[in-house]
Amino acid sequence: MEPNNQLSEDDITAFLRANPKFFERHPELLINMYLPSTHGGGTVSLAERQQLAQRDKIRVLEAKMAEFLRYGEENDAISDKVHRLSLGLLAAQNFEIFTQLLIHALHDDFQVPHAGLRLWAVPQDSAHSDDVIFSGVDHELKAWTESLVAPYCGSRPGLELDSWFGEDAAPKSFALIALRGEKVFGLLAMASEDEKRFYPEMGMLYLNRIGELVSAGLLSYIESDA
Repeated sequence: MEPNNQLSEDDITAFLRANPKFFERHPELLINMYLPSTHGGGTVSLAERQQLAQRDKIRVLEAKMAEFLRYGEENDAISDKVHRLSLGLLAAQNFEIFTQLLIHALHDDFQVPHAGLRLWAVPQDSAHSDDVIFSGVDHELKAWTESLVAPYCGSRPGLELDSWFGEDAAPKSFALIALRGEKVFGLLAMASEDEKRFYPEMGMLYLNRIGELVSAGLLSYIESDA
């Protein structure tokens, strides 16, 4: 039986990898190579096929770059809003202005349809004791909030929150941020009827910053042992 001297595809692939300059020594072979077009319509030369592949890669890279630029612009816009909120809260002269500015900024700057705030702390000014913000919360909500290590984003977490946003509100997604000093003393809640507005995989950077900012500002209005 005569030996089979036919090269396999693996043999040819191995040879070309081991001899990367093979086509430099035999450029005439490239001229006669034709491959199916990636976009249909018959065959194209190897050089044309490579050009088409490069164009496809460039289109993909351009799309990714446009996406990165869009994300960058969105992040810059959010950063500016957080900065404005910071300046506003720092300039607040009393508790009423602080809380009104906070809710107003969430509604108007951040386009959050519903926002609510509850504090289970003792106000420094006893005149605020009857404010709804200092109204009692049940043990379940308090314990749940104290267990948060990061803002919660997603559907209703099984807590009674609708009364925070008014009778006509029917939110389907929530962003809930624990407010902390030495320990947790309150909860900032944001909500939307859009079930995709707040979702578990969304970025937490700015929510964390808002929580830290609001927490630091509110410490001036509650007793230190809260």
